[in-house]
Parts: sequence; structure tokens; C-alpha cells
Amino acid sequence: MSAATRSASLKRRDEKLAIKDHKLRVKKQKNTQNGIPVQLTPTQKILNVLLHLVMLLMVVYCLVPLIWLVFSSTKTNDELYTANAMWFGDHFALWDNIVQTFTFEDGEYGRWLINTLVYAAVAGLGATLFATFAGYAIATMKFHGRKALLWVTLLFMSIPSTVITVPLFLLYSKMGLTGTPLAVIVPQLSNPFGLYLMIIYAQTSIPISLVEAARIDGANTWTIFWKIAFPLLSPGFVTTLLFALVGTWNNYFLPLIMLNDVRDYPLTVGLNVWMKMAGDASYHVVPNNMILTGSLIAVVPLIIAFLFLQKYWQSGLAAGAVKQ
Repeated sequence: MSAATRSASLKRRDEKLAIKDHKLRVKKQKNTQNGIPVQLTPTQKILNVLLHLVMLLMVVYCLVPLIWLVFSSTKTNDELYTANAMWFGDHFALWDNIVQTFTFEDGEYGRWLINTLVYAAVAGLGATLFATFAGYAIATMKFHGRKALLWVTLLFMSIPSTVITVPLFLLYSKMGLTGTPLAVIVPQLSNPFGLYLMIIYAQTSIPISLVEAARIDGANTWTIFWKIAFPLLSPGFVTTLLFALVGTWNNYFLPLIMLNDVRDYPLTVGLNVWMKMAGDASYHVVPNNMILTGSLIAVVPLIIAFLFLQKYWQSGLAAGAVKQ
């Protein structure tokens, strides 16, 4: 066999192997897209089933209280104790419960809802902006004390917020801020977890060469941050914002000790006041259906925030996954 014939034979063989390999890859990709498992081992199958069971238990654990709250909010106070807990009552009283909740005690629930929205928006957005600014600076700039800031951030992450609440109260009382909304907003502008999250995200998503190229082209630090860095940081920004909003919205102990006027309470403290009134005969008794309806309404803004911010989160992740 001549060299030319042998070369042509090897070329045809390589072409056949390449075509066969391509067909196998396409078939595997189609199976993956269609949800068909690709030749799992017995151990992998068992682990797969166990993981699905664990996820199912977690979903049930999270959804059952919410489902019970929805059903309970549609019942009258008497039906809470007589009707099926996981189903509607004989009378669909959701709208009546909402009206009673917002009109009870001259509409103090509406005031609590507005307070919570203001606290969450100002403190949550402010904490996220500060964490983004500081995280970008620590991740991309070199200055004295940079490593010390990282260690301090990790240290404060390990300290529960309730531990420093009493010292904060003593500090703010000396400053004359206790009893004002600032005593609730200002402490929550510091978010060590959000700062650490933004540091890690900035280190992995912002190429230093890109920042240096923009600086060589004459862009200042502010322009580089908003025009180049911030679009890359948007998924991390939204993630930190969601954590900050949830943390501020659900904060109970800080406003409890900082505020002394019922009109300044957020929903967490206000609903707890109603629960105490419901169990004390010396007060004007609050019906339990109103407390449950108020709890359901308190969850709705967080659900809306997650649904609204999710598209920005996913679009940012998708944009960051594409390398130009």
C-alpha cells in the first residue's frame, strides 16, 4: 500500500470516528435536555432519590405553614377552631378580615406596614450600596489595612446581631437617638455578610486588567465603578439587596428595644403586641383571625420583592456567564 493510499485510509477512518463521536455527543445532549438520566450507576441512582426526597421534605416544611396561613386568613375567628385547618371555612372572610385588620385601633396596622416599608427600603438599600462600594474598593484597590478589613469583616460576621443590640442601645441613648426611626435604620446600614459577599463577588467578576485599561483611557474611579464595575456586580448587588431587605423586614429585637412609641413600630413588633393583647383579658381583645391576616399581608411584600428582583438577578448571571 502506497503512502498516499494509507494516508487517505487514515483520513477516512478519522472522519468516521469524528462523525460517530459527534452523534454520541448530540444524543447525550438531547437526553440531558429532555431530562433523561445518562447511565447513572446504582449508587448515583440511590443518591439521586435521596436528594429528591430531602428537597421534597424541605419544600413541604417551608410551604405547609404558608398554606395554613392562607387558609386561616380566609376564615372567621370562630371557624379557626371548628373548620379544617388545611382548607377553607364555610364563609370566605378574607376581604372582611383585611378590612378589619386595617381599621382596628384607628388603622395602626397600616402605620406599621408603612414603617416597615420605610425601614426596609432605606436600611436595605443603604446597606447594599455601602457593601457594594466597600466590596469593590477592597477587591480592586490596594491600600494599607486592606487585609485587616477582610479579617474584621469575617470577625463581625461571626457575631450575632442580638449580642450587640444592647450596647447599641446604650450608645444611641447617649446620642439621644433612641425612640426615633434613625435608631432602627442607622445600625442596619452595616451589613458584614453583604460586604463579604460583595468582596468575593467583585474579586471573581471584575477583571483587574479591565479596570486598569479604563484608567489608562482617562476614566476616573467614579466612572469606572458605575460604567464598568457596577453592571458586572449587578447579580451580587441584587443578592445582597434581597438578604438586606429580608433581614431588615424580619428584624424584631432591635426595634423592640430602640422604639417606645407604638406608632413607630414595624410589623414584627406590632403583631407581637396584638398577640399579647389577644392573650390578656385586660386589653381590648384582638381576634386571632386578624393577627393571621396581618401576618399574611406582611409576607406579601417580600414575595413581590423576590419576584420583581429575580429577573434582574437571572439576567445579570446570564450576562456574566458570556465571555467576549
